[in-house]
Amino acid sequence: MFAEIKEKLLPVILILASVLLVGTVGYVVIEGWSVFDGLYMTIITVATVGYGETHPLSIAGRVFTIFLIFGGLGAVGYAFSTLTAFIIEGELRDVLRRRKMLSKIAALRKHYIICGGGNTGRIIMEELAKTERPFVVIEKDEERAKHLQDRGWLAICGDAMGDEELESAGVHRAHGVFCVLANDRDNVFAVISARGLNPMLRIVSELHDDSVRDKLQRSGADAVVSSGFIGGLRMASEMIRPAAVGFMDHMIRDKQRAIRFEEVPIPEDSPIVGKPLGELKGSQGGAALVLALREREGGRYEFNPSPERNLEAAQVLVVIGDPQQVKDLKTRVGA
Repeated sequence: MFAEIKEKLLPVILILASVLLVGTVGYVVIEGWSVFDGLYMTIITVATVGYGETHPLSIAGRVFTIFLIFGGLGAVGYAFSTLTAFIIEGELRDVLRRRKMLSKIAALRKHYIICGGGNTGRIIMEELAKTERPFVVIEKDEERAKHLQDRGWLAICGDAMGDEELESAGVHRAHGVFCVLANDRDNVFAVISARGLNPMLRIVSELHDDSVRDKLQRSGADAVVSSGFIGGLRMASEMIRPAAVGFMDHMIRDKQRAIRFEEVPIPEDSPIVGKPLGELKGSQGGAALVLALREREGGRYEFNPSPERNLEAAQVLVVIGDPQQVKDLKTRVGA
């Protein structure tokens, strides 16, 4: 942004400075005036304010003034047109970018909305981007929202607790909402607003004070995550199981492949219903690896299910793999 301003305005500043320098030096040399008198005469001449001459001019001084007027008018006109174009182009560019962004948002389906672009929100954005999931951010801070837009992400500048902003983000078509605002009060209001607009949403909210957990859940949050609690578990794991935590860190931070735990639901009309898991379970590293199976009734998990285990509709496969492997598995399952 600053580089663009410098590129546009530097020539204007140099031209105006050159006119002032030439005019001042001209009056000093031709008329023998002081530097201040020469600068003052140059400014009132270029600005065409109509003041009288600082001192009586000679014939040579008047001829010089004539050329200074034409040159100064040209310089001022160029400066004015450049500044006007810069302002109008900037505003027009912002309008067109917002219109293009809203058009992209209008085309989204089953996307995610992130209420708040702070530290927690940024981590969520990075994760959704790595796993190729569409999302829209609602951020109140204008500079932060613009920074997110400059990264190519869909970001709306506004209050995430307002219905208008949530509707602009496509809340009626969204799959879920993350409420990660600066305090629990704002998160409660954001949850209430999102739940009121779309009762089918899955809403996950950040929790700052554990005493507010019940309020967030009563407000409509499906899940509440305490940053302090997760941080404490992470620190304990770093101490007692460093190798396992190291593996998870490598998996999350790997810039070459986005290996993640994912879930793959089995629909009622899936072609693999009634067939053994062995037809899907990856053992050679070429497919997503099935780690567990969640039963359709009771939500019980069966870890490392047998390859002979027949699959049923409405079960959920818990797998690990990169986005393409998971996508291929969902295609085979018909999810």
